[in-house]
Amino acid sequence: MADKMVSFVITRQDGPEGKPYNEEFTIPYRPNMNVISALMEIQRNPKNAKGESVAPVVWESNCLEEVCGACSMVINGKPRQACTALVDKLEQPVRLAPMSTFPVERDLIINRHRMFDALKRVKAWIPIDGTYDLGPGPRMPEAERQWAYELSKCMTCGVCMEACPNVNDKSPFIGPFAVSQVRLFNEHPTGKMNAHERLEGLMGDGGVTDCGNSQNCVQSCPKGIPLTTSIAAMNRATTLHSIKKFFGS
Repeated sequence: MADKMVSFVITRQDGPEGKPYNEEFTIPYRPNMNVISALMEIQRNPKNAKGESVAPVVWESNCLEEVCGACSMVINGKPRQACTALVDKLEQPVRLAPMSTFPVERDLIINRHRMFDALKRVKAWIPIDGTYDLGPGPRMPEAERQWAYELSKCMTCGVCMEACPNVNDKSPFIGPFAVSQVRLFNEHPTGKMNAHERLEGLMGDGGVTDCGNSQNCVQSCPKGIPLTTSIAAMNRATTLHSIKKFFGS
């Protein structure tokens, strides 16, 4: 087993303005190795397959249990989490690349500012007055709480953005995750008070109507969030909101 080697072809970039290039690395195989542990091995001994010493590969990771969303990258052509990608189940050589939807900072590290700007646009939070004790919060019926919990699993990983053909540098579409977050906060007992503001954020250029209904997002979401269901619900909600505005009610 010690003689078995694993090959990785990594798309690298030395900085935001640099040009991408591929570099191959070969490391000893270990059972149950995931992509993160392989990258750590490469980082400990940064020599490429030619035996040349190179700058260590950089990437992002945190929780290592598919909760934080930090380690998103394209693995063998598919956007996913590196922490749950087991080398034993990947075709060799394993090809790693940064998600192309976002600006690359360096190697596999991307800038997710587009996602956070989208969350700010739709006001994906519940404003409260923190100057005094508000007492216990409102309770949600169990059935509503259960489906709301499914929507709350979003970890802003960017996989749905990478998989969506409507998200690119020529489109301002805010992405499936932001639409789903509007649904989550608008159904919260306190969040409903600002529901109209979030619906306004979904309207106009880059809003929910820019979705092409490819359904790639719901197929690729690592948390299994029903994104297309949320998109359909918010399409209806924004339409009703527009009608009410037109008639001044």
